[in-house]
Amino acid sequence: MKAFSLLATLSWTATAFVQSNKRTFTNSAALNAVPLANGAMSFDRVCREWRCKYTGDKTDSASLEAAAKALEEVLPALKAVSPGVKVNRLVCGGCLDFKIMTTVPLDDFGPWEEKGFAPEEDFLAKLKAIDGLSQIETQTITNMEI
Repeated sequence: MKAFSLLATLSWTATAFVQSNKRTFTNSAALNAVPLANGAMSFDRVCREWRCKYTGDKTDSASLEAAAKALEEVLPALKAVSPGVKVNRLVCGGCLDFKIMTTVPLDDFGPWEEKGFAPEEDFLAKLKAIDGLSQIETQTITNMEI
């Protein structure tokens, strides 16, 4: 009987170190989170990145200025994509990157994707018409605030 009791106690305490497959989240958006890396992380927001390389110095680059003006033209439509949208502009003076990162809740990503990520086509056409811009690309990635 003592052996059974000891075995039961050991097996019960060992389960305290086994990772549970159950996740508990505190907000409703996180309930829809998609697990990554064997559950080590998850995401509930998706980002569409538009990027290019500009020429010249960041302080007086004509191509960077034109890219910024093109962004201003589509920004109202971009901010209307989702009530939960976050738009970030990134500029690197060292590698000459100009990037726009538009992040939406996971539930809003599919409908935006079905619409071709509007106003993406319009914005990319504007960038392609600017002298001094190159490597105009897009990428879809997760973007979680942690």
